[in-house]
Amino acid sequence: MKRLALVTVAAAGLATALPAAAQFQKPEDAIKYRKAAMTVMANHFGRIAAMANGKAPFDATAAQGNADIVVMMSKLPFAGFVEGTASGETKAKPEIWSEPDKFKNATTRMQDEVVKLNAAARTGSLDQIKIAVGDVGKSCKACHDNYRKE
Repeated sequence: MKRLALVTVAAAGLATALPAAAQFQKPEDAIKYRKAAMTVMANHFGRIAAMANGKAPFDATAAQGNADIVVMMSKLPFAGFVEGTASGETKAKPEIWSEPDKFKNATTRMQDEVVKLNAAARTGSLDQIKIAVGDVGKSCKACHDNYRKE
C-alpha cells in the first residue's frame, strides 16, 4: 500500500514535469523544485545504496520499490534548470548553462544508469544491485564534480 502511494505520487510528479517550467512564478520556485526532486531521488537511492553497502539489511522488495521511485524522480529535476535560475540559493555551476549539451549528456547518463539499477533491483540479486549502485554513484559524482558547487 505504501509503495503504491509513493509510486502514485511520483507518477503525478512525472506527469507535471514537462509543463513545470511554464508553471514557475519566480526563478527561486524553479530552484526549490529541482532541489526537492534531487533530495527525494537521493533519499531513495541512498536506501538502496545502504543495502548494497551492508549498512542496512537487504530487502529485495524495498530495493525494487525504491528503484522505481528513483527512476521516476530522475526525470524531474531538470525542468527546474530554466532561464534565470543560475543564481540565487543554488549550488548549480554556470557550466550548466554554458555547456548545455554536456550537462544534458551527464543527466542522460545518470538516467540510463538508474534504469539499469531498476532492472538489477527487479532481479532481486544483491550482487547485481551492488554493481548498478556503483555505476549510478559514478554518474552522479561525475555530474556533481562538473556542475555542482561545493
